[in-house]
Amino acid sequence: MIRLGLTGSIASGKSTVLKAFADLGIPVFSSDAAVHDLYEGEAVPVVEALFPGVTTDGRIDRAELGRRLVADPGALPRLETVVHPLVRARMAKFLSEAEASGAAIAVVDVPLLFETGFDYGLDGIAVTVARDDTIRRRALARPGMNVQKLDAILARQMPQAEKRKRADHVFDTDRPIEETIAEVAALVAELKRSN
Repeated sequence: MIRLGLTGSIASGKSTVLKAFADLGIPVFSSDAAVHDLYEGEAVPVVEALFPGVTTDGRIDRAELGRRLVADPGALPRLETVVHPLVRARMAKFLSEAEASGAAIAVVDVPLLFETGFDYGLDGIAVTVARDDTIRRRALARPGMNVQKLDAILARQMPQAEKRKRADHVFDTDRPIEETIAEVAALVAELKRSN
């Protein structure tokens, strides 16, 4: 089974590309979705221990946690130390189950794939890119996003030009969505032929 990593800057089109893979029947894993799920269950006690008062109704209040992290950027590595291993465990289980099911390809979306330096054992990496102004416009349209928060996120992310250099496949999501979807289908066909 080919294990394909998907990464890119915030608002660069990762979710759109991941959905395109899923629509073709490819098993997909979203790290962001895993974090959302963990913040409603397994990660609640450990995150609450690190940031007392961020739990509401038994789940992590992401807006409050975000405010704390913007106010104290040095706290982010402590959060990642406890949450990233939980996400990686879920990802490993997903990949194992996808392979056991006979899937030819599985895609894992890891926003900080390059930045963490962790070896995920992937066979290839696809990167989504978009113009900087497109990324800012898309990101600032998200609920709860503001310029300060976006700038803090972008400051932690590797520049797009560097991600592009490290990629095996690049999806430029500034083009019409139909073109992106067609490029995903072409990559899936190519990977299946090579497997």
